[in-house]
Amino acid sequence: MRTESIAADGGIDAEAQSVLDAIEENDVDFLRIQFTDILGTVKNVSIPASQAEKAFTEGIYFDGSSIEGFVRIQESDMRLKPDPNTFAILPWKTREDGTVSARLIADVMDASGSNFAGDPRHVLKRALKKAGNMGYTLNAGPEPEFFLFEEEDGRATTITHDAGGYFDLAPKDLASDVRRDIIYGLEQMGFEVEASHHEVAEGQHEIDFKYDDGLTTADNIATFRAVVRAIAAEHELHSTFMPKPIAGINGSGMHTHLSLFTEDGENAFHDADDEFNLSETADQFLAGILEHAPAITAVCNPTVNSYKRLVSGYEAPVYVAWSDVNRSALIRKPAARTPAASRIELRSPDPSCNPYLALAVMLQAGIDGIERGLTAPDPVRENIYEFDETAREEYGIDTLPANLGEAIDVLETDEVILDALGDHIAEKFIEAKRAEFDDYRAAVSEWELDQYLETF
Repeated sequence: MRTESIAADGGIDAEAQSVLDAIEENDVDFLRIQFTDILGTVKNVSIPASQAEKAFTEGIYFDGSSIEGFVRIQESDMRLKPDPNTFAILPWKTREDGTVSARLIADVMDASGSNFAGDPRHVLKRALKKAGNMGYTLNAGPEPEFFLFEEEDGRATTITHDAGGYFDLAPKDLASDVRRDIIYGLEQMGFEVEASHHEVAEGQHEIDFKYDDGLTTADNIATFRAVVRAIAAEHELHSTFMPKPIAGINGSGMHTHLSLFTEDGENAFHDADDEFNLSETADQFLAGILEHAPAITAVCNPTVNSYKRLVSGYEAPVYVAWSDVNRSALIRKPAARTPAASRIELRSPDPSCNPYLALAVMLQAGIDGIERGLTAPDPVRENIYEFDETAREEYGIDTLPANLGEAIDVLETDEVILDALGDHIAEKFIEAKRAEFDDYRAAVSEWELDQYLETF
């Protein structure tokens, strides 16, 4: 259980003191105090390591009005409260001159000292607390994919770094050394990397790290993206978590494995007597996610570009169904060798999402299924990609929203998912995404020019 870094008497508690000791032992010079805005962009404030104790006892003040979707200028005084459990040395920031930098992830507090309603990390903590009150802990394991592109004159291109394919080896997979360095960097920051490989598309990669509790997993996703970008840059490459950077090939997803554990450490999703080894709790959780899937999509697939990936024919899940044997459904029940491994896999999220908000809405949807005693439909074992509209109607299979505008429309009507986000974030998120979609609709693309300029 995570504890507060400020002791009751205003002093330093044991966890914060261990961080101060680590700073001294590692001769850390600078600390990056990291947080995330509503849209999922990682922000940070850099302070000298000599100010670490003050950061724990008083926090780090900053102007919240300068952060997208935070507060108005007359409400701008905000404070960052570092979480000592997130301390890590930044391996790529250790220079030949001996300068060492480290990272702490912070919670955002308002001027009164309360948790800021617009802090995505607080939103996830609130959802985790609700699950905890029901006796559950969320475990989550993401599979984030990304592309590596060449740079020209310091700017990103869409020229892939290699011509490799799924699980290819060198010489086709030229990025194996880059992945190796990324893995070394992640391991130095405390990650347990389970696998890495070249993905289906040229220049596309996946690195899987071990599942963890919901908050740690969200922190890890944010950290993972930062590590990949930084180490790719050291190789003079540009990494992107954009869901669909190149038309006509597979996009990048972030399949997310989910399970609930009880207070005594048992997997609440496992039932050895069930055909699929899924308990009633798992069935209800799964049913909740299926019911709220359209609204979840607005949060887990939050960009205009996300919906260029969510089209049939590129292994992306667009059909609201579940299965234990094929990957055309939205949710898959992976094989589990042990009771602890029983889980479900939501296949729609992409790595452009805000990980804190994404896990919060997944969890809240599943909890709603448990609270209401929902029942999941039968699994679909046929390849849904081969179904026509009539067949999908016979099976009762709906599709996810076709674009960001449709997803936001659904989000605005789903009280459960809106409640998971909270009033502040829901309002600001919808406002920002409406503006993004309006800008997209008003823009004229190269495709349109190629198609129509000389024809009409």
